[in-house]
Amino acid sequence: MNFFLTIVLDGLIQASWLFIVALGLTLVFGVLKILNIAHGSFYALGAYIAATAVTMVAARGLPPSVGFVAMLLSVALIASAVGLLLERGLLKMFYGRDEVVLLLVTYAVFLILEDVTKLIWGVNPIYATQPYELFGNLEFAGLYYVGYDLVLIPISAVVGFAIWFGLNRTVIGKIVLAVIHNEEMSVSMGVRVNRVYAIAFAFGVLLAALAGALTAPKISMQPGLSSDVIILSFAIVVIGGLGSVEGAAVGAILVGLARAASVHLMPQAELFMIYLIMAAVLMFRPEGLFKRETARRI
Repeated sequence: MNFFLTIVLDGLIQASWLFIVALGLTLVFGVLKILNIAHGSFYALGAYIAATAVTMVAARGLPPSVGFVAMLLSVALIASAVGLLLERGLLKMFYGRDEVVLLLVTYAVFLILEDVTKLIWGVNPIYATQPYELFGNLEFAGLYYVGYDLVLIPISAVVGFAIWFGLNRTVIGKIVLAVIHNEEMSVSMGVRVNRVYAIAFAFGVLLAALAGALTAPKISMQPGLSSDVIILSFAIVVIGGLGSVEGAAVGAILVGLARAASVHLMPQAELFMIYLIMAAVLMFRPEGLFKRETARRI
């Protein structure tokens, strides 16, 4: 029983931060129809910024709680600004082009950000473990876990609910949904689609960077961090369905549980299990578990 519970808890911890990353990716695709290859780089950028903020706070002898708040605020401000600058300064020029062109543009951004992080933070591993001690150790059903890991689960649930509520229960969210479902009709009704594009892309970048910040205290920041994340986040949105918040949640849980089960039972098959689930879903549901409704021309 404890072994099964360990797999479930490990899977949910994995799923918590992966869900936030995938949520940003599926939001950007839903609004802008862009498969953002650079999404993993924004995750890595958030992790590096968080590590810098935590290190600066720790150097001044301040408690870990201050470092935790500082890393979240610094990541939110910088990531939002980076997202807006990229969308207004670069992506905007390629709207209306072939989807492959936009895919190549985001791939170029991915390569640039990889080199930028190496130039700023170097190639050696960076650690920012101070906030990891913030919640101590917790006992759950006879199992001992670092409190920070378990806290990630409710944080991701709150973020997911906030996104769902914002999209379905607020005026701005309904405008975003209108653009997702029918861009042409939204334009004819007076919606400033370009502004929606900018907000959606910046928010998608913010979510990826937020996930990076939340995981920074429990990992080492080093080159190549973004590659693993983008593979996993793409698997999640493909399983759940591109553009679906609910699909991102279910896909993240499936991927998280699959990784946890593989690590405990068959470590060599960890990545294979994710591809196996993705292939099985696509075999029976080619558009993912949660197909997003689209307008039909008549």
